[in-house]
Amino acid sequence: MDLPKLDEFYKLINGKLQTWLEEGIKHLPNMVVAIVIAIAFGLIAKAAGSALQRILRRAFESRQIADLITAIAKALITIAGIFIALDFVGLQGTVTSLLAGAGIVGLAIGFAFQDLTENFIAGIAMGIRKPFEIGDVIEASGVFGNVKSINLRNTLVETFHGQLEIIPNKILFRNILTNYSTLGYRRIEVPVGISYADDPVKAREVIVEAINQRDYVIQKEETEVYAESFGDSSVNLLVWFWIKYPGEHGYMDVRHDAVVTVRKTLADNDILIPFPIRTLDFDAKGGKQLDGMLNAVESAENKSSSGDGENETGQKPGSTQSAGRADAPGEGDGADHA
Repeated sequence: MDLPKLDEFYKLINGKLQTWLEEGIKHLPNMVVAIVIAIAFGLIAKAAGSALQRILRRAFESRQIADLITAIAKALITIAGIFIALDFVGLQGTVTSLLAGAGIVGLAIGFAFQDLTENFIAGIAMGIRKPFEIGDVIEASGVFGNVKSINLRNTLVETFHGQLEIIPNKILFRNILTNYSTLGYRRIEVPVGISYADDPVKAREVIVEAINQRDYVIQKEETEVYAESFGDSSVNLLVWFWIKYPGEHGYMDVRHDAVVTVRKTLADNDILIPFPIRTLDFDAKGGKQLDGMLNAVESAENKSSSGDGENETGQKPGSTQSAGRADAPGEGDGADHA
C-alpha cells in the first residue's frame, strides 16, 4: 500500500534534482563569472584598503580613525562586489531583500546605540576637520590641558593638575573649544596698583621698559600698561605682554617672574604699591569739620567736670564763708557782754 506513494515521492525528488541540475549547468558560466567578480572585488578592496590606510594614517592623528575609515571602505567595496555577483546570477530579488534588511538593521542599531554612534561620527568629523592635534593645549567644557590621544569615541586630555579627563567626542564637536596651540602665542595680564600720589604715566614707562628686557617677551612693541580703574587705596594698572605658548618658558614661571619684575621696578623708582588705606574726611559736603567737633567735645567735658565739683561741696564758696562767720563761737557772746 505504501510503495506507490514512495515511488511517487522518489519521482518528485528526482525530477526536482534533475531540474536543478539542468538549471545549474545552464547557469554555470554565470556562476563562474559571479565568483570571479566577487574574488576580484575582494582583491580590489584589499589593495584599495592598504593604500587608503597609508594615506589616512598620515592625514589623521588617530590610527583608530584611519583604520575605521579603511575598514568601512573595504566593506563597502566587498559588499558592492557581492551584490553585483548576485545580480549577475539572476538573484535580483535576493539583492533587494538584502538591501532592505541591511537598511532596517542599520536603523535599529542607530536608535539603540544613538550616543555611541554620535560619538563615532563626531570622532570621524573631527579627524577630518582636525580642530586640534595630539600635544595641543585645549580648553573645553571646563577641562583645560594637553591632548594625549584622540580615539573614535572620546579624547583623552591630561589637565595641569595631573588628572586624565576623558571627553566624549560629541561634546568637543558641539561645544565651544579653545585651542591655545593654534596661533603659538598667548597674552599674559598682570594687575598692579600704585598709590594716588604717584604718576601712572611714569609707572607705565618704567614697567614697559623692564618687561621688554625679559627674554620670554615677544612682540615687544605691543607690551602695554593701562590704567584700569580707581581702587579704594590705589590706581589699578593692567600690565600685558605676549609670550610663545606653548614654548620654552612655562606659563606660571613667566607670570611669577613678571610679578617680581614689576614689584622690583616700582620699588627702584620710588613708586609705592600701597597697603589698604582708610581716610576719614569730616569736611565733605554735608559733614562737619573735625576741629569743630573736637572743640564741642572739649567744652562738653569741661562743663561736666565743673558740675561735678559743685556737687561734691554742695554749696557755693561765698555762702560757705558767711555761714562760718555767723556760727563762730565767742563773737556773739562778746558783743552781748559789752
